[in-house]
Amino acid sequence: MSDLLIDYLPVVIFIGVALVIGLALLIAPFLVAVRNPDPEKVSAYECGFNPFDDARMKFDIRFYLVAILFIVFDLEAAFLFPWAITFKEIGSAGFWSMMVFILELTIGLIYAWRIGALEWD
Repeated sequence: MSDLLIDYLPVVIFIGVALVIGLALLIAPFLVAVRNPDPEKVSAYECGFNPFDDARMKFDIRFYLVAILFIVFDLEAAFLFPWAITFKEIGSAGFWSMMVFILELTIGLIYAWRIGALEWD
């Protein structure tokens, strides 16, 4: 029975640390909040500018396109690192499957480039 409990000790420690951090983040705002408000302390921005537009304004679709393209190529990098590490073990099948994956991403990049998704005019 004690071996079973020792196997779960890292899980219990993880849950304990998560609870301590969660409680600290819940209590911290009460300790560091503004106690004596004045116009400088409760101003909207530290840069000195007051907000001049609605927070719910519409964004240009190009912001979203760039974000989606970033996510796609960030995931490509995330897939390339484990592939490069295990390159010797996966053989030619792993090599060619990654080449097909990179080819698909390259075709997608060329398509995005052709339709002007990367232009910022």
